[in-house]
Amino acid sequence: MGIVNRLDIADTDFDAAFARLLVSPAEADVGLAEKVSSIVAAVAKEGDAALLRFTNEFDNRSVVDAAALHLDLAAMEAAAAPVGSLVREALTHAARRIRDFHQRQAGASWQFEDESGSLLGQRISALDRVGVYVPGGRASYPSSVLMNAIPAKVAGVSAVVMVVPAPHDEISPAVMAAACLAGVDQVVTIGGAQAIAALAHGTETVPRVDKIVGPGNRFVAEAKRQVFGRVGIDMVAGPSEILIIADGSVSPEWVTMDLFAQAEHDEYAQAVLICPDAAYLDAVAECIAFKLPTLSRQAIVCASLKNRGALIKVPDLSAAVALSNSLAPEHLELAVADPQALLDDITAAGAIFMGAMSSEAVGDYCAGPNHVLPTAGSARFASPLGVYDFQRRSSVIQISEEGAHVLGEVASTLAKAESLEAHGLSAAIRMKGRE
Repeated sequence: MGIVNRLDIADTDFDAAFARLLVSPAEADVGLAEKVSSIVAAVAKEGDAALLRFTNEFDNRSVVDAAALHLDLAAMEAAAAPVGSLVREALTHAARRIRDFHQRQAGASWQFEDESGSLLGQRISALDRVGVYVPGGRASYPSSVLMNAIPAKVAGVSAVVMVVPAPHDEISPAVMAAACLAGVDQVVTIGGAQAIAALAHGTETVPRVDKIVGPGNRFVAEAKRQVFGRVGIDMVAGPSEILIIADGSVSPEWVTMDLFAQAEHDEYAQAVLICPDAAYLDAVAECIAFKLPTLSRQAIVCASLKNRGALIKVPDLSAAVALSNSLAPEHLELAVADPQALLDDITAAGAIFMGAMSSEAVGDYCAGPNHVLPTAGSARFASPLGVYDFQRRSSVIQISEEGAHVLGEVASTLAKAESLEAHGLSAAIRMKGRE
């Protein structure tokens, strides 16, 4: 096997070979759920005491007072001060574009009056308090701060609480700068499953939130899974992925870099190229071999491509689209001369990047649409994070006297069919008001 797997959809063993690439060994820790459960239970029971214990143990800190874990606006601004002007300007530019895009998503309440004079409608209101998890330690992602916090503030969320680990008492100035730009109201320097538990259950110093969003490692993902129901969550995200459909019209070097950009996330990220042109796939394979040694994250990219990457030969672009739809990828690039011609046939993808100039990397940072996207095929039923994820929808029902008579008959009939006597009586008793 070379650096990246080579498959042909015409091969008799294609389905089995490709299915093997879709399995993520990253989720194979059979003891993970139990480990996380013990952390969540301890924080729920002991509050700040457990939170301090786990924070000091896992993040190599020596905090004795939970209040020291919190940063107010002045402390956030001080922590952001070292950020250089170039990075600050880029963050500002990205924040403006992200805010502008998400402002177009904001929903509004509505009402209408039916033929009986009854008033029906929908009331939209923002969640009260949201928790945003931001990874720390080996990685620093100020872009994730912008993508998670800005839609919440656009939705009208009153309090955005950001949690971010600060191993060895160190925190990223760029992350703090992004928090200030996004309007984060409070920062707590905690991470891992203990941070998710604190947000879900509340402690003496950490407020309980209504919803938790943001990426994290497998401990964070499992903790979000376990607290779901007590609080809302955005999703339980798997390894990041990209699928590129190419017709040979885009430079093989550009496509290679797009594959690399996804593969460098981690060893289980998935980068797949589908093309009907075998010579083009050969050119990309050659470019991968030539460019890989130049990357600073060469080992991670190489592992990702060997574990889950693929260059796939198909008979035509229609077959490429059909395969893409069956996978419902997180990121889909249409590296073709006429992407609009394929767009209507795409039924499931988290984000669709159209044409040669639309790199997924730009979408990660500053295009405007959200980079928090459904993974592992969940784009079949899930959507990108947006303003709507931070809003509640309540039905509004005000039945008129005439409506109570007409609808009461319908309701009581259906209640009898369901053997729910009190339901029928509750609806029917109001009909007497007209007699």
